[in-house]
Amino acid sequence: MRSFRADLHIHSCLSPCADLEMSPRAVVEASLARGLDVIALCDHNSAENVGAAMRAGFREGLHVLAGIEMCSQEEVHLLAIFDREEQALRLQETLYRHLKGTNRPELFGDQIVVNEDDEVVFFNDRLLIGAVQLELGRLVEDARRLGGLVIASHIDRPAFSLLSQLGFVPKDLALDGLEISRYQDPEGARERFQGLQGLPLLTFSDAHFLKDIGNPCSTFFLEAPTVEEIRMALRGEQGRHLS
Repeated sequence: MRSFRADLHIHSCLSPCADLEMSPRAVVEASLARGLDVIALCDHNSAENVGAAMRAGFREGLHVLAGIEMCSQEEVHLLAIFDREEQALRLQETLYRHLKGTNRPELFGDQIVVNEDDEVVFFNDRLLIGAVQLELGRLVEDARRLGGLVIASHIDRPAFSLLSQLGFVPKDLALDGLEISRYQDPEGARERFQGLQGLPLLTFSDAHFLKDIGNPCSTFFLEAPTVEEIRMALRGEQGRHLS
């Protein structure tokens, strides 16, 4: 086993709020330059750039996991992270069936699907920044049923977080961990927020710009950079752990 520096919350140019320079290939190159070992591409309610990132990562020697940042009916953001692109695309099918509205690029930004060579494939016209009309618990169940790791996004933020929207972490919500933003350290988060249910706290970049990738990141001690190994590390099982 060895340590893996991981940033499991990075957006691409498919997210309307992300910089247009955030192509999958550019994300991979910036991640390698920051000394990361594994990343997850997590665009809003979509996985359409995941395959390109995984192929670019394979070519350049970076392990890329397949992710989506879901937005529940309650407007809570959640990371769903998978080993395989097809798992994320199956979750995407569910999200798309319950996602209403059309994107307005002049207000929200372009949503660009590109390939691993930075060639534009098409512009996604769904309202990806919107909330999926499914409850929080249902989204967690759907992601876990597909084999995904589920982490509540940036719980310390004043909007689109578990604590901002609900005010607490439900005891029956089957989360693997809680993400805190770059503006909050884990010790401070536990002092500031009560009732975190003993869940592990992780720090990722939530990068929307290339300069932010890897700042911060989390380090895992694993046998391999897989979802199951990361899940074991979050539980502190069989020598795996979160550093």
